[in-house]
Amino acid sequence: MKITLDYGESGLEVNIPDSHLLAIAQQKDEPAIDDPQTVLRQMLARPIGVKPLAEICRGCSSACIVVSDKTRPVPNTMILPPLLEVLDNLHIKTTILVACGMHTPTEGKVLEDLLGKEIVSRYRIINHLGEDERELKNLGTTSKGAPVFVNRHYLEADLRIVTGFIEPHFMAGFSGGRKAICPGISGAETMKYAHSPELMEAPCSSSGIIPGNPFHEFSLEVAKMARVDFMVNVTLRRDKKITGIFTGDLEKAHAEGVAFCNKQARVALPAEADIVVTTNAGYPLDQDLYQTVKGMVCALPAVKDGGTIIIASACSRGIGSDLFRKMLFEMRDVDSFMAMIKKPGFFCIDQWEVEELIKAKRKADIKIYTTGVPADDLRKCHVDPIPSVEQGIKDALRKHGRNARITVIPSGPYVIPYIGG
Repeated sequence: MKITLDYGESGLEVNIPDSHLLAIAQQKDEPAIDDPQTVLRQMLARPIGVKPLAEICRGCSSACIVVSDKTRPVPNTMILPPLLEVLDNLHIKTTILVACGMHTPTEGKVLEDLLGKEIVSRYRIINHLGEDERELKNLGTTSKGAPVFVNRHYLEADLRIVTGFIEPHFMAGFSGGRKAICPGISGAETMKYAHSPELMEAPCSSSGIIPGNPFHEFSLEVAKMARVDFMVNVTLRRDKKITGIFTGDLEKAHAEGVAFCNKQARVALPAEADIVVTTNAGYPLDQDLYQTVKGMVCALPAVKDGGTIIIASACSRGIGSDLFRKMLFEMRDVDSFMAMIKKPGFFCIDQWEVEELIKAKRKADIKIYTTGVPADDLRKCHVDPIPSVEQGIKDALRKHGRNARITVIPSGPYVIPYIGG
């Protein structure tokens, strides 16, 4: 059977042996909204749980809109114009803040592609710099005693708006909502706790889980401390068209979006497979190995203990940050790395993504097909390079035997696989 995997910007067609195929886990393609800007304008006037945006704006002279960075396929050129229309009509001075989290800034042509040339030319745009203390304000501590540092440009605005899209997320349960604040525009000191082993190793810090998820609970507490006046989130289908728009109250509107996304993303499988073929959802999420860890971890519910995960990811920007590369290259073994990051006071940016890779490796062998990272470097990153997905399947079948079963997840982390009815 020929199946097209979400890979880079063009996709990747692969051959799956029919006799071994157990299941194809596809997200349900909900109908796309025909005229999303018209619908959004209506929902700005009739939001969930708060007054219309135009009423909330009264008395405000400045606004800050938080947008996702280059790693997220948020249709900013579609959702920002209706928002900006409302603010411009009320003569509110608006800053657009790119929620880089601890990632590198989004600049130049990439920024123009993200927001559109007209918006880039007309509005003040700032990249969040999570390690620059001059760009942060201290809001105190959370109920767990964690320090809260948030971008000062956001906190200094009269009106505070977050945007984004809702998808399954391998730590937070679902993205969107509160994640625009934490990790989106939070400081490094706050992220030390958000991405600490205490939260990362919790069983409920996983894809598709909100109740009891400590990462979600912490992010929400930080977002409440920073205050969110209005939220605009969307859900997308596989072709990146908008399927749902959720505006209004940070918690109520996000909860409705999560319920919609859950229905769209959750897929029942008949059993765990010996081999799972998956992706990192194509561009822009599969730009580097750092992000590709998401696809590995989100495939774990579909694979047997000791099974094999084969992931196709373009990694057009290589491995990721220098720190991520350094940690992987220097990691001798899983146990010594985990012992290191659990030492009191130890923290290194991007350690959490290595920790998540370890989580995947503990359950399955990881094989990766990519044109973006040399094979020798992949081996140093503790994953097995393969020249093609088909060759990876052949190698895995030799390991697992003639009765091995294969599940394919073409959209990778945009799907929540589970076993049962």
